[in-house]
Amino acid sequence: MDDIKKAYSLIKDYKGDKYSFGLDCLDSIPDHIKRFGDNTFLIISENDWAKPLKTEILGLLKKSNIVIKGLMDTCPPNSPSDSVLSLARALEEKRPATLTCVGGGSALDCAKCANVLHSLFPGEDDIERFFGVGKVTSIMKKQDKKLLPFIAVQVTSGSGSHLTKYSNITMTDTLQKKLISDEAVIPDGAVFDYLSTKTMPRDLTLDGALDGLSHSIESYFGSKGNDEGLFEEICLTSIRLIIDNLPGLAADLENERLREIIGLATDLGGYSIMIGSTNGPHLNSFSLVDILSHGRACAILQPYYTVFFAPSIRNKIIKLLGIYSSYLKEDLTTIDFSNTTSRSLGEILAKAMIVFSKKIGFPTRLDDVEGFDNTHYKKALVAAKNPQLEMKLKGMPVALGQGHIDRYMGGVLEAARTGDFALIENL
Repeated sequence: MDDIKKAYSLIKDYKGDKYSFGLDCLDSIPDHIKRFGDNTFLIISENDWAKPLKTEILGLLKKSNIVIKGLMDTCPPNSPSDSVLSLARALEEKRPATLTCVGGGSALDCAKCANVLHSLFPGEDDIERFFGVGKVTSIMKKQDKKLLPFIAVQVTSGSGSHLTKYSNITMTDTLQKKLISDEAVIPDGAVFDYLSTKTMPRDLTLDGALDGLSHSIESYFGSKGNDEGLFEEICLTSIRLIIDNLPGLAADLENERLREIIGLATDLGGYSIMIGSTNGPHLNSFSLVDILSHGRACAILQPYYTVFFAPSIRNKIIKLLGIYSSYLKEDLTTIDFSNTTSRSLGEILAKAMIVFSKKIGFPTRLDDVEGFDNTHYKKALVAAKNPQLEMKLKGMPVALGQGHIDRYMGGVLEAARTGDFALIENL
């Protein structure tokens, strides 16, 4: 079975009838909504690019006799907490039977968090209580409450938010991202027509794909006891599809087959973080939201964490070297694996990752990013010690405790800043 057929099969087995995906599947949106009610609050972009999509979806809902009780624009990038509060207040006013969001990862994450606030603490503003692992479910059980049924209509390839238990929110006052990780916020129904991504400009297309790639690589590196079988198949299929096809899509944004492939690959990335977890690159990216898109930040950091993790993930690095073979400076067949240290193999793979990033025009060092300074470095280390983000430390393939953060994570960040692998000290 080729990777494309395999991806379709893996995703179908995972989500079943709760997920409509592929090509020309927008007409399934009303069916997902009507499982829970005959009215909805609709979130969809007011931007020019979305006008044809909005017209189509409004027509589908009208044809199915679904009443739109409220209509709101999508939030700005990175799901600002202010937007969460605005949406929660609107939901309180309109009292819909369901919530439907048509948008990318930021819009969906904002809708998830607003749904939680509206459903559990209507009229209140405090969302801090939801960040961390399982906090929402715990509150729901204590209060004996449920969330509004949520239908996620994805339009960008990358975050996987339409499939996952995560909601990333940027606190407006600090510009620090925080994370809800909870099964309760998994959408009750989801739709992703991969051709809807044709409206994505080049930068957003690449950023989303690299976010999806980071999901699969970080989850794969961090997995313990999942080196083979289904989980490995999910991750490696996702990684292969992106590495083999993203440069082609970057050169031909209208290519519908490549849009489909990248959609499948990033969906598998979403699947991977439901089994595993992201770790270092994602954790540090949360402190760079004011200067970098999420996918771009992860792409810069990934090679340096690969070197840091290398002694603990030797066999995984060897498998990824095969996928990145066309970006290696060495011929893969000439590498003497039996006499090459894990650290050295990690550096070989990291250099290939950097070559790949350069091919699609991404920066490869933090010093190359306009606006990066020492405050971001310090902010990232402080954030890594926040118990609300402890899941990212636990997702690492090495045991990085609170006492290790300044020394070892600091070294990785210094390396990412300068491009010098020698600054990375293995634990």
